[in-house]
Amino acid sequence: MEPINWFMKVVTQHYFDFNGRARRAEYWWYILVYLILEIIIGVIQNILGLGTMLTGLFGLALLLPSLGVAVRRLHDGGRSGWWLLIALTGIGVFVLLFWFTQPGTSGPNEHGPDPKAAA
Repeated sequence: MEPINWFMKVVTQHYFDFNGRARRAEYWWYILVYLILEIIIGVIQNILGLGTMLTGLFGLALLLPSLGVAVRRLHDGGRSGWWLLIALTGIGVFVLLFWFTQPGTSGPNEHGPDPKAAA
């Protein structure tokens, strides 16, 4: 699947979805496209002299899908979505980054079936 398709899948099919599991590919392709779009929008807003209005609106519009895909990624590893709050400690960001790079549990877990088995 192409990167933009992973991004569109998260935004259109899982906009407010905190249930189930997300594969590593789904999470990381979403993040990559998000960052590229954020940079493009940032360049455009700087050219137009709009301050941070456009990137702020973009970030706000994609806040729920971003949280949702992160929670579903944690679910893939068998963890609760509440673990996202560990990022508030500062060092917890690195713990989350480590967990997001790890493969998910094989087979079904308490959060649903293995997304790789369905692919």
